[in-house]
Amino acid sequence: MTNPGALFRPDWVSPPGETILDLIEEREWSQAELAQRLGFSTKHLNQLIKGKAALSEDAALRLERVLGSTANFWLNREVKYREHLARIEAQERHQSWIGWLDKLPLDELKKAGVIPNERITAKSKPSLVEPLLRFFCVASPDQWEQRYNAGMQLAFRRTRSTQSDIGAISSWLRLGEIEAEKIDGPNYNRAKFEKTLKSIRNLTTQPPEQFEPELHRLCREAGVAFVLVPSVPKAHVSGVARWLNAHRPLIQLSLYGKTNDRFWFTFFHEAAHILLHSEDFGEKKAIYLDDLNADNQDSKEEQEANQWAKELLIPAIYNKQLPELRSNDSVIRFAQTIGIHPGIVVGRLQHDGIILPSWLNGLKVSFQLTKA
Repeated sequence: MTNPGALFRPDWVSPPGETILDLIEEREWSQAELAQRLGFSTKHLNQLIKGKAALSEDAALRLERVLGSTANFWLNREVKYREHLARIEAQERHQSWIGWLDKLPLDELKKAGVIPNERITAKSKPSLVEPLLRFFCVASPDQWEQRYNAGMQLAFRRTRSTQSDIGAISSWLRLGEIEAEKIDGPNYNRAKFEKTLKSIRNLTTQPPEQFEPELHRLCREAGVAFVLVPSVPKAHVSGVARWLNAHRPLIQLSLYGKTNDRFWFTFFHEAAHILLHSEDFGEKKAIYLDDLNADNQDSKEEQEANQWAKELLIPAIYNKQLPELRSNDSVIRFAQTIGIHPGIVVGRLQHDGIILPSWLNGLKVSFQLTKA
């Protein structure tokens, strides 16, 4: 007898019963005769053929003996069919889940390659549900709500009271997680990171194409994942400090046209959260979402991080000299003396109210960075 696995090229989404029917038709057997040969009731065989009853390992062995081929062949037919049914049911659920998409920044996720870069229509929305669930690593929008809206929000420590768009925030955070997953390195070493930050301070005088790869390397060697992710509208986040697990902290910065004073202050502010507030993370689950444009930075942790970053960039011993810096030349000379970029000095002078926000901005540098 010809091997049915070789003879038949069935549509793998059909139930195994179609192959059974083809074989008994070839042999001119009735369903009743086959049921008798298999030791099944006619009703049970009929349910197997229609796909209403699942084909078990025992049934596969019986089919192997009576109709040929192998038990593995019959079980594979069953698995493919059940998978197909599950996908059909999932597609139907996806149609009912499209309201979830309204909570997500779809245009930004298109730019990031999470979903196809195509026009989003009512017809195409159901097809976007699956890749977005995969992106967030959740089985359904309910699990997304539990993880991000109900769960992760409890860990947020925010500087902006209006940071309420959980779809934008969760998307930006997830993009950072994906970038961080690509980084290999040792476990976090606090002493090494603290020492490394002093070396990183020296990078502030360099252009992005020089300091960026070095910044990534130095953080990685200290066990800290550092990633750059384009900003997502409505997230209102300049940077975040968090722990991916018990051994790997993450510093994530957004990429929208920062001036160098803001970029470096944000970086060292997040680094301060890692250094100073690890024990405050509550099993290292707290997530510090920071926006330098926010007016709500009154928490103890934010004040400590601000102060630490300020003093690393411009040590307190130089505070008395700051009011004297009111010209380009004086700022440049001072910056060269302490080894940082003049734009950072200008940012500090403006922040402290020593000069107007419109003064000396020509010393600042605007740049875009890559995600490398």
